[in-house]
Amino acid sequence: MIREGGCLCGAVRFKAEGEPLNVRICHCRLCQKAMGSPYFARAQFDQRALTVEGDTGRYASSENIDRVFCKRCGTRLFSWRRNGTLAGVSLTTFDDRNAFAPTEHIWVSEKVAWLKLDDGLTQYQGTIPA
Repeated sequence: MIREGGCLCGAVRFKAEGEPLNVRICHCRLCQKAMGSPYFARAQFDQRALTVEGDTGRYASSENIDRVFCKRCGTRLFSWRRNGTLAGVSLTTFDDRNAFAPTEHIWVSEKVAWLKLDDGLTQYQGTIPA
């Protein structure tokens, strides 16, 4: 299956082929800052499953992750692993914003205090244990 999405202004479009490897909500401080939101709800794909068209910018938010955004409207689209393996796609940038539902919360130890997590999803204080 191929699912499509894009930014607010339409200058960037993407296609994601197949099913995501996982769908998580990340509450880490880097995601909060990068997304301008209490968390980053994303579907993780192998980078080879994604096709991106349009003028994007990148910001290295850590030594491992680039944040990818539309240069025209600023929509934050992806967290892109710099080693060429994985990309987290913002759930609400898919044309069907309900295409994927998160199954877990990660980095709950860094979530904002006023956010109540009562959805019954598994919660991890940090990343997923190996």
